[in-house]
Amino acid sequence: MRNPVGSHVPVAGGLARTGLAYARDLGAETVQVFVANPRGWATPTGNPDEDERFRAECAAGGITAYVHAPYLINFGSHTEATAEKSVDSLRHSLRRGREIGALGVVVHTGSATGGRPREVALAQVRERMLPLLDELTHDDDPFLLLESTAGQGFSLCSRTWEFGPYFEALDAHPKLGVCLDTCHVFAAGHDLTGPHGTGQTLDQLVETVGAGRLKLIHANDSKDVAGAFKDRHENIGAGRIGEEPFRALFTHPATENVPLVIETPGGKAGHAADVERLKKLRDG
Repeated sequence: MRNPVGSHVPVAGGLARTGLAYARDLGAETVQVFVANPRGWATPTGNPDEDERFRAECAAGGITAYVHAPYLINFGSHTEATAEKSVDSLRHSLRRGREIGALGVVVHTGSATGGRPREVALAQVRERMLPLLDELTHDDDPFLLLESTAGQGFSLCSRTWEFGPYFEALDAHPKLGVCLDTCHVFAAGHDLTGPHGTGQTLDQLVETVGAGRLKLIHANDSKDVAGAFKDRHENIGAGRIGEEPFRALFTHPATENVPLVIETPGGKAGHAADVERLKKLRDG
């Protein structure tokens, strides 16, 4: 399968019991989950039995899994408490990712707060995040996947070329990868529409971080126009991006074997429709 298609799934009630049951209802071939409250700092321990069931059912169904780290994480924060909690939270997500067999852990690239220059914030990213990457020494440790933001505020990474300084700050660590969110890059100013929009954006990404670094795509349409700096997801084909750029995603060399995960509105019915729509675009 060139590109598994799936969804972020709810896990209240159990990773396998709830999350994979939801995924099966969608026909998902890959899943993304939270392993902690996405809007908090708690670092809950997992349930070993549920973890084992999740790993086993994913293996039996040929489903790949990813973790999305909490939204509060910001390694560029000028607040010491936020920086310290970001370390603890991401370390927890990476550990839980390994425990459930996840291939990658997605974290937002954050912003330079407190009026500090970007260079100062990136130096802090290096100081706080690089040791976490160096802790990933097991064969089954997940990749750390950087997800750029929609360009709001003092974002450290929103355009494709801004992954460059971020990767440099982290020594282009071998466990570092990219999660490309189509809504985010569109909102940040990469117009994916038109005959070459998607291809040019992916070419720029590869030129910046190198081949093989793109590990996951968040496939989301956008309620707003390109360059609006607004992170408002829409169902596939119902927004300003439209269907054709998603079709183009499936044919670019940079996306070969890269899974697509939706984070779109509409609940289960909307998610099922989006998964089916992406599969049709993939399969021609």
